[in-house]
Amino acid sequence: MNFETLDKPDSILTLFRNHGFTETQISVLIRKLPLVLVLDLDKTLLPKIEIFQSKGVSTEDIIKILSAAPGVFRRSLENQIIPTYNFFKALLKTEEKTIVVIKRFAGILLYDDLHIYIEPNIEALREIGVPKSNIVVLFTKKPQAFTAIADRFKKIVKEVKKMGFNPTTMMFGAAIHALMAMSKSTWEKKVEVYKKWSLSEDEILVAFGKNPRFMMVSEDNIMGIMNFFVNKMGWESSIVVRRPVLASLSLEKRIIPRCLVCEILLLKGLIKKDFGLDWFLESPESYFLKNFVKKYEEEAPEPLKLYQEKLNLSK
Repeated sequence: MNFETLDKPDSILTLFRNHGFTETQISVLIRKLPLVLVLDLDKTLLPKIEIFQSKGVSTEDIIKILSAAPGVFRRSLENQIIPTYNFFKALLKTEEKTIVVIKRFAGILLYDDLHIYIEPNIEALREIGVPKSNIVVLFTKKPQAFTAIADRFKKIVKEVKKMGFNPTTMMFGAAIHALMAMSKSTWEKKVEVYKKWSLSEDEILVAFGKNPRFMMVSEDNIMGIMNFFVNKMGWESSIVVRRPVLASLSLEKRIIPRCLVCEILLLKGLIKKDFGLDWFLESPESYFLKNFVKKYEEEAPEPLKLYQEKLNLSK
């Protein structure tokens, strides 16, 4: 690599250090974009940092964005970065939401033609009746989904509508994201795994309709969770059709530790057998600790200790 001056790379390294980059972060950035060492410091590099500073982005988040998408340094500030930023702000209406999107998927700043990559997908949702407020929420949460090839995106939107999802609900967007995240063959493999546990295709679609995350679980995790519910807990496999969120919970970090706590509380007679194990598993961590662990700390100190040990082992 030829440098214009011997001290140019050093001045660029100093620039990054002065703006909060660690040596490791600088090293990673250079490996991703070696060209950064020969770009103009004042005309090309510094303005890209300053534009984010002017929007109120923290130093930590600027580093995160530029480390995730160093290609930003190669793009024109006037012709690419600023127009792209303004496009998203016009859609999302606030600076805060725009920054959230960029932090979640910094690579979205690198798309040259938003009229080809993003606008058609937004329009596909509008045409089918998705409210603008829902589009904003979906875009904020899953911006990468909107960079899909327009034909595939539109096909999935129609497929989700055909499945019976209501375009005016947030579940419609969740279903789009779920289908975007996997190929047709992956979907079929997961269906086959659920079928091994005696679930029909209709039941699988019912569960997916209640909670699209039901089909975002890996095949191995589906097997592990179904095996635990059916063979360890003695439940009917249809439990995940009635309560599909159960299939998306972590077996090691949530299901096993909580079931062990439940077993101790049942043996000590502190809870009744019909108290509702599904809610026991689904409840937020703070609620679970307060109402099922710390509540019985004097009568049964073992659950808290056991629960903490299991969580530490699963980290």
